[in-house]
Amino acid sequence: MNNQRIAEVFDDIAGLLEIKGEKVFTVRAYQRAARTISRLPTELETMLSDGEDLRQIPGIGKAISDKIGELVDTNRMRFYDNLKSEFPDGMLDLLSVPGLGPKTISRVWKELGVTSVVELEQAASDGRLASLPRLGQKTADNILRSIQFARTQDQRTPIADALPAAERLVAALLERNTAILALAPAGSLRRFEETIGDLDLVCATHDAESVLADFVALPGVAEVLGHGGTKASVLLDDGLQVDFRAVPPRQYGSLIQYFTGSKQHNILLREHANRLGLSLNEYGISDAKTGELEEFDDEESLYRRLGLQYVPPELRMGESEVVLAREGAIPALVQVGDLRGDLHVHTDWSDGRDPIEVMVVAARECGHEYVAITDHSAGLGVANGLSPGRLASHNARLKEVERDAGGIAVLRGSEVDIRADGSMDYPDCALAELDWVVASVHSAMNQQPDVMTERIVSAIRNPHVTAIGHLTTRLIGRRQPIEADFDTIFRAAADTGTVLEINASLERLDLKDVHVRRARELGVTFVIDSDAHTAEHLDNLRFGAAVARRGWCRAEDVLNTLPAYELLALLRLPKPERAGALRARR
Repeated sequence: MNNQRIAEVFDDIAGLLEIKGEKVFTVRAYQRAARTISRLPTELETMLSDGEDLRQIPGIGKAISDKIGELVDTNRMRFYDNLKSEFPDGMLDLLSVPGLGPKTISRVWKELGVTSVVELEQAASDGRLASLPRLGQKTADNILRSIQFARTQDQRTPIADALPAAERLVAALLERNTAILALAPAGSLRRFEETIGDLDLVCATHDAESVLADFVALPGVAEVLGHGGTKASVLLDDGLQVDFRAVPPRQYGSLIQYFTGSKQHNILLREHANRLGLSLNEYGISDAKTGELEEFDDEESLYRRLGLQYVPPELRMGESEVVLAREGAIPALVQVGDLRGDLHVHTDWSDGRDPIEVMVVAARECGHEYVAITDHSAGLGVANGLSPGRLASHNARLKEVERDAGGIAVLRGSEVDIRADGSMDYPDCALAELDWVVASVHSAMNQQPDVMTERIVSAIRNPHVTAIGHLTTRLIGRRQPIEADFDTIFRAAADTGTVLEINASLERLDLKDVHVRRARELGVTFVIDSDAHTAEHLDNLRFGAAVARRGWCRAEDVLNTLPAYELLALLRLPKPERAGALRARR
């Protein structure tokens, strides 16, 4: 049983206990355990087999450690089974509906007899749900929308699941077969879309037969759907379909371009080729008159043959990219190597796993010139947030670690809750002591759009708030984004010199690409943050860079491409002056 499944069990327990009306601290203990387990970089099964004491993990006590051991050993937990037996079948499915909390589930069960998602959808549609006291039509409509949202998400795989699966397959195949000359994901994963359908892998080799044989025999393959001379399709044990194609190296450029897509981009490319008297397919470019085929071992040569500037995969969406490529007008997009630091990092002072000194040294070893340690404010109780007193101690500890680590600037920071009324979770006097303040919404996410807009703009106007974290609060495939007037928020951010975060956690990727592109048009500057809760998560920055590229961002659009001395000088400016400096940079 892997960590993700174990975390889901503890989440289920927390939800069922809350439906029962169990004490808050008991519910939070299971929530905290689930959150901690889901972020562990090592499988619990491996840790137990290596003899590690799970009680050394923050948030894991003896009782939870024993339950984990029982799950790993038997794939069962008596406590969980007994708890489920107290509820009708279907209650756990209700917990999976985005935006539907345990307290509401308890009400619809006890007052309407609803025990399944189908019954809930019917109750929301026929007016029974809206008739419940203190619930109303608006809440019923939101729940109905959440059910419909969840149903559409089942058709595609979130990138948080697809990307690790692809990387595992590529690594395993490269280890097994030395005849592979090039191997990479294509399709929507290579374009870095937030969800994918099937996973496409393309390969260059002189020995397609042996590569395909090794592919269909990989661990995790549950079923072989097809196996031919140049392609094969399999179904993994997690239900993901993988289509694999292998060609000689001279055709690899054409193949990966074709299967990267998107469909709309390839249509535009074919139309452009046709105007030149050429025909484009997965094998190369043919002369329309003679039929002579030109093959390409890399994509750059193919685009050049069409008289086009190379189009990065993240931009291949069938919009304006081919026209701009014809004009040589595609900008130099930001790359992960342009990033000089990370400005949203958590430690074991709140809900992170590793101590401050471990995170700082890891950031330095990543080549960062600076890092902001941004443990949570007190308002987010499940995250072990810092009281004002603990925050002062935290600041003092950061100075000590900066001195001892050497070679990296350590910014005193915090991820501070934006309360429902738009006020900050710390008083201004505490915020003024910080170098970097990430203000984030973590609660009351169903506010009316005008209320939510004013709430976030209020935080933006705070003179001590430097950045807005994961603005839309979404979790891909699990939680819908907030509703707000984003143009108003973007304009306020640009006007005040408040940067907007591109949160690089694969579960969030927030802001999403379309918001990034619009905010950039309105003059917003971004920061790409890892939101790391372990040292291994510092590598998340590459995902944030991909989202920024999909939003057409250049290095000058991203704050943390600045060297340390320029960043620190900028942060010393009052926000009105900072806004002018950011505009001048762009």
